[in-house]
Amino acid sequence: MFSPQEISEKFIDIGKGKADLCLHKALLLALLAGMYIALAAVGANTGSSMIENPSLAKIVSSMIFPAGLAMVVLAGSELFTGDCLMIISAGEGAISWKKMLRCWALVYIGNFVGSVLVAFLMTQAHQYSLFGNGVALVTMKTAVAKVSLAPLSALILGVFCNFLVCVAVWIAAGGNSVTEKLASVYLPIFLFVVCGFEHSVANMYYIPAGIFAGANVTWGEFFLNMLPVFLGNVTGGAAFVGASYLYAYRHLLKEDYQI
Repeated sequence: MFSPQEISEKFIDIGKGKADLCLHKALLLALLAGMYIALAAVGANTGSSMIENPSLAKIVSSMIFPAGLAMVVLAGSELFTGDCLMIISAGEGAISWKKMLRCWALVYIGNFVGSVLVAFLMTQAHQYSLFGNGVALVTMKTAVAKVSLAPLSALILGVFCNFLVCVAVWIAAGGNSVTEKLASVYLPIFLFVVCGFEHSVANMYYIPAGIFAGANVTWGEFFLNMLPVFLGNVTGGAAFVGASYLYAYRHLLKEDYQI
């Protein structure tokens, strides 16, 4: 494993690579990441629908969902929540703030398209009808619960969600082997799911899937949920993790970067 200082230096170059992606590559890699997270959510809902005990069902879904970030990290794609760590590269001067925000916007759009696409295709495949429509019931309940959150609750849950996601991405960047990277990803993501924290990209699947399955949820409610979760994710990932590590290790970095 790399040391925290070495990981900090590594993220400067990672951010530069992300910022230099051309538009169509950024959108394509973001679409893939949205699909990876959405498919993990499909699996989480499907797994929990098999179990009547709600506490045990939550544990099962929490065990399945980390597959999403594992695919993002190992297969290579662009996930908005993880890309909040680009603030390290921007803060060090390796990329401009404008380039960082451009990348965030493109990745967010691509994640949205990929997630909603999976939700729609699962509807067309009648995947929600599995286990006597048990998957549909879990999918609808999940969507209703998410849009019922008060804005402040959604904001705070979003902060702690991406705090853990970015910690997972940070640790995974320090791994040299597939085993190290998988172990790095698994526990923080398990923790955020079992705690019920809010992930903006996961919600791009969970809420539209609930709408497609027949939940009494509107697209307006979906977008109202997305705003505080988005702001919380940016705060938790960029400020609490990215900016903190930049401040902690900036004086130890080997080079000064110029845009």
